[in-house]
Amino acid sequence: MGTLKGKRALITGGGQGLGYAIVEQLIAAGAHVAIHYHSSRGGAEELKAIAAQSGGKAEAFQADLTQESAANRLVSAASQFLGGLDILINNAGDIVGRRRIEEIDAAFWEKVINVNVTSMMWVTRAAVPELVKAGRGSIVNLASLAGRKGGHGGSLVYSTAKGAVLTWTRSLASELGPKGIRVNAVAPGLILGTRFHATHTTKESAQATIEGIPLGRAGTPEDVARAVAFLASEYDGFITGATLDINGGVYAA
Repeated sequence: MGTLKGKRALITGGGQGLGYAIVEQLIAAGAHVAIHYHSSRGGAEELKAIAAQSGGKAEAFQADLTQESAANRLVSAASQFLGGLDILINNAGDIVGRRRIEEIDAAFWEKVINVNVTSMMWVTRAAVPELVKAGRGSIVNLASLAGRKGGHGGSLVYSTAKGAVLTWTRSLASELGPKGIRVNAVAPGLILGTRFHATHTTKESAQATIEGIPLGRAGTPEDVARAVAFLASEYDGFITGATLDINGGVYAA
């Protein structure tokens, strides 16, 4: 695995949950980080302090990534702070809420798609020129087991969005490969210890899911963070257009 020491990374949604664990992992590996957050300022500031204690470089940036102009400003500010970009982690996303087909209206559909897909497009489009300048770059997108299997009840729009992230990853890898940029995704299953599942998954549902996982446990944010760091660090590698499933064996593509 290539070293991440001194590499410059922008992580969206880095102030809480999986994003927080990913930032921690990258800091521990010696990367310099730009931590995007929407509302989790406290977590982003904590990560800045962790980086400072280890001699790393880190800054927090607030933005609503569903807005094109805000995404552009974020990438510009992060690139200026870091002196360029080697790595982009597209982690920001949310289920927003659980609604079945008869409950979905245009506003809900657009919000979920914008939060999970359109925001990723805005940030990536702005970041590509910086990644090209770096000579070799790595993009890691956060998808979900829901994008593979369809998710639990009420996650129709979210599952659709995460399925789009899987296709986006494959297509973008083909487009950016000649520019020296690799694009991969991770698709986590049940990862407890995050606000996502604390808000949207009942204890009963989580336990039922765990009973069907061959490894006999739910995942942790650190399980995902290690995989993301691996894909990010393989910037000289031969892996692109791939999705790494992190689900304890409950589903294999």
